[in-house]
Amino acid sequence: MRLARAETADGVREGEYRDGVLVADDAEYEVDETDLLAPCDPDALFCVGRNYAATLDQMDYERPEEPDFFIKPPHSVVGHRDPIPYPEWTDELTYAGELVAVIDEPCADLDPADVPGVVRGYTLMNDVDALDQQGRTARKAFTASGPLGPWIETDLDPTSIDMHTDVAGERRQEANTELMLFDPYEVVSFLSRRFRFRAGDCIAFGSPANPGVVEPGDTVEITYDGVGTLSNAVVADD
Repeated sequence: MRLARAETADGVREGEYRDGVLVADDAEYEVDETDLLAPCDPDALFCVGRNYAATLDQMDYERPEEPDFFIKPPHSVVGHRDPIPYPEWTDELTYAGELVAVIDEPCADLDPADVPGVVRGYTLMNDVDALDQQGRTARKAFTASGPLGPWIETDLDPTSIDMHTDVAGERRQEANTELMLFDPYEVVSFLSRRFRFRAGDCIAFGSPANPGVVEPGDTVEITYDGVGTLSNAVVADD
């Protein structure tokens, strides 16, 4: 099942998305993909870095002994088809295509085996990064740095799915989630021992090799099999 949020004539509604129709509790709405909003409203985006060996080799990072994480704030979130403004204060904006778990209920101190029971489903994120800035907060926590969507897929085994990222029609990333150093259940369990999650919180599991630069006019399309494609255009920040 695909769960989505959309702007309708009756305001923001959420429900099951079926090929252009949003089935909400009160009615059914015909919606275009441009009507879709970020599929959840997280208090925080917990993001794991350095989670693929090939990425460590490419970026000359050391292999972490435990999940290496940072947090994007709620105002970093934009939805599917929303523009990504290119900030005037950076000259090196990059993309990274990531799988994301969406938490369904307040929870903490989870064992890996407990994780499927508290996850609403999975969506996608573009971990936009101003690579030439100092420190992760400056690089990754700015407005519109966390495009999220297009919907939440509830029926998914996240441990072995293919993905790819295309930029301006060129294939830039290609991998499988089985190549993660820490699998999704391990990551959620690890973070749950440090944070009490709230419903709607998101956990992103890191990017495969070849995150790279974008320019105004580029469209970034991130696809994970079984979930869908998140698409956002990069625009000059006027």
